[in-house]
Amino acid sequence: MCGICGIIKFKHDHVEETKIRTMMANMKHRGPDDEGVFIDGNVGLGFVRLSILDLSPLGHQPMFDASERYVIIHNGEVYNFIEIKEELVKEGYSFQSNTDTEVILKSYIEWGEGCLDKFNGMWAFCIYDTQTKNIFISRDRYGVKPFYYYLDDEQFIFASEIPPILKILDNKPQPNNQVIFDYLVFNRTDQTELTFFEGIKKLQHGHTLKIKENNISLSKWYDLRRRVEQAEGFKDSSEYRDLFSSAIGLRLRSDVPVGVCLSGGLDSSSIVSVLLEDFNKSDLNTFSAVYEKGSYGDESEFINEYSANLKNMFFIHPSAETLFYDMSSFVVAHGEPVPATGPYAQFKVMELAKGNVVVTLDGQGADESLAGYHYFYGVFFKELLQQFRLFKLFGELLSYSLVHRSFYALKTFLFFLAPSGIRTNIRIKEKNFLRNSFISQHSAYNNVSDNIYGSKSLREALIDHFEFKLEHLLKWEDRNSMFFSLESRVPFLDYRLVEKTLASNSGSFIKNGWTKYILREAMKGILPEMIRKRKDKMGFGTPQAEWFRTEPFIKYIRENVPGGILEDNGIIDSNTFLKMFDTHLRKEKDFSKEIWKVINLEIWFREFVV
Repeated sequence: MCGICGIIKFKHDHVEETKIRTMMANMKHRGPDDEGVFIDGNVGLGFVRLSILDLSPLGHQPMFDASERYVIIHNGEVYNFIEIKEELVKEGYSFQSNTDTEVILKSYIEWGEGCLDKFNGMWAFCIYDTQTKNIFISRDRYGVKPFYYYLDDEQFIFASEIPPILKILDNKPQPNNQVIFDYLVFNRTDQTELTFFEGIKKLQHGHTLKIKENNISLSKWYDLRRRVEQAEGFKDSSEYRDLFSSAIGLRLRSDVPVGVCLSGGLDSSSIVSVLLEDFNKSDLNTFSAVYEKGSYGDESEFINEYSANLKNMFFIHPSAETLFYDMSSFVVAHGEPVPATGPYAQFKVMELAKGNVVVTLDGQGADESLAGYHYFYGVFFKELLQQFRLFKLFGELLSYSLVHRSFYALKTFLFFLAPSGIRTNIRIKEKNFLRNSFISQHSAYNNVSDNIYGSKSLREALIDHFEFKLEHLLKWEDRNSMFFSLESRVPFLDYRLVEKTLASNSGSFIKNGWTKYILREAMKGILPEMIRKRKDKMGFGTPQAEWFRTEPFIKYIRENVPGGILEDNGIIDSNTFLKMFDTHLRKEKDFSKEIWKVINLEIWFREFVV
């Protein structure tokens, strides 16, 4: 919805408004409709607005309560604000606007930190008490909306993105090589509070941050594991269907046009089908990335299943040429390296949506809550083995082979059975272009192998994905959408839906060789069968393997990787990398993931570090 930023000086120096405005200008894409600044001595707050609810000036931020004691800046949406507002009216509160921001502020005044449990939505907000000079900051349960900060002895600086913080620092932070290692070896980012920049951290999802008398305290206000333990799973697929529809309905609350990013996969298609069936949205706008027929990543035959029911379907065609042209702007938009080109496809979809809608719905989070990634089969098989449910294990292994005609699940099964050190070494050996010195310095400290690969059961693996993996996908979605001044909403991450889903038994996720079993059952008669029975898992897939065999990329890699920044910093050996690249060019093996990560990282260094 917006961008927020702030500076708190610890030695009671006056905050310079020019610095707040510099940060605001650097993220104006997040809020082109309005802006505001608040300065109170050593506290400065900035805000840029993308108007979604109550488009009038009454939605202006920073927003004050009637007494002007409390002031709030807020990025995100609390979808159930209408119901909470009714509760507050009964308590004697009156409201000047129809915004969720005013509801958040008065909820905090009434219930304190307990208000967070009432919110259904996505948010990062900061409330300042002008009387006590205390600051309260909160981030939503799963990290849909971002919050970054820099802290030293003199000041606390925060913003919705990293580049605005960099703009006002006296010295550029150094790169965080541990984060770079995890990115190159495990394809993972954002699994901890660390970022690619030393000294800049993110407030973890489900956490609060308080500043009182210059002391900073962090605490976890939302514990998914505990919530799942206390929740009841779904009794049947119809119950799932009803709550899924409710989650979508809440996310239709908007005073601006809403559309859907339609990939053709099970998740986004389920959203579209429910919108057609339950909400009669035949005038819905959908936005899709498609490629040449037969290309990897092209899902046009699935998307076209809706051509008879939807009036406004829009398509864009990402290509090697567009990626090469957009590389610098894409890297700058994200602020940190991205380990795949799938987010670039989403970037182009958001570009397509701009001008047609202001809000999009997306299927993010379904894979983590419903075991959509095929490697979850390996965790499921591990669980069955450890429970000595051997008959069930053999049956599911057979079902998987019959449905998918693949040994992939068996390979992941063996991988997840291996000790942590072996799992790490397997990943490292796949990246033989990394310098041995770089590997030896950082291989012992990663938390990916245990926290993401070491889960003991399928439910634990799903929860671990919410804790340590999901957030990087949400970050990419936030950057892609907000770069084009759009708000992206994710109904699969309605906390009610997540908690009940994760509390369900393993058969709700994987059964008879199929993933997302309860969703597939819930969508019977609503979702086109061709999509409901899709076996593949693609996401925002792209034909990147062929893209990196085109002349512009061949020339770029040969000219920029040898003697480049990554080699100078002792991260890669360019000769080994180029041999791998030649193998890719000969089509002997697909190394496109590694090629992209190196390209992206090299550009990132040039844009933000050197």
